[in-house]
Amino acid sequence: MRRADRLFQIIQLLRRSTRPVTGAALAAELEVSTRTVYRDIATLMAQRVPITGEPGFGYLLDAEYDMPPLMLTQVELEAIVLGAQWVAGRDDPLLSPAANNLLAKIVTVVPAHLRPFVLAPSTGVPPRLVPDEDVVDAAMLRAAIRTRSKLRLVYRDQHGAQTERTVWPILLGYAEASRILIAWCETRQAFRHFRTDRMVAAEALDQRIPHAKAELHQRWEEWRAAELSRSR
Repeated sequence: MRRADRLFQIIQLLRRSTRPVTGAALAAELEVSTRTVYRDIATLMAQRVPITGEPGFGYLLDAEYDMPPLMLTQVELEAIVLGAQWVAGRDDPLLSPAANNLLAKIVTVVPAHLRPFVLAPSTGVPPRLVPDEDVVDAAMLRAAIRTRSKLRLVYRDQHGAQTERTVWPILLGYAEASRILIAWCETRQAFRHFRTDRMVAAEALDQRIPHAKAELHQRWEEWRAAELSRSR
């Protein structure tokens, strides 16, 4: 790894942590010696990167620090391209073209030696064989999640029976063949997963969800972990 890339990686590792990161932990992540990390930290500090800390205690990066845009490594670019390819192939009327636009913008701003990683990537996703056939607008579902609005759903189960219920949308997940709305169902008083291709109708209500999105997401994560544990 070039030293410039290593300095960038140190900043990235510190950026993702809210607690001091020791030189030993950084060295293990970067596969270099602790002494090399200490020299790199000293270099970054000399360049006025707002890192605080000392050997033996650990290092923190000021939460307000921001780097110039799109200082990306080759591997990070490949990850972005792979993710954008997947989104572009989901047939979402807003997200799919946005993913293609993102790739076009990245090509114009990354250095010339990194452009082949976008224009001719070494990774890719296969084309989808089963397109979504949704009646409900996915953009409306995402908007309800952002604004914490309750939804009224008319839903058809796997046997064709229809029910109407009010739900608190938490997350819209994208699977290979369908989209899944994760929500708290007021009728069942439990978390439920609703396939969007089984939604007959959906309406955003003028009613706010009484809990913060982060709280509901955490509760769903705990519920999912418990469900997975029971199924083993």
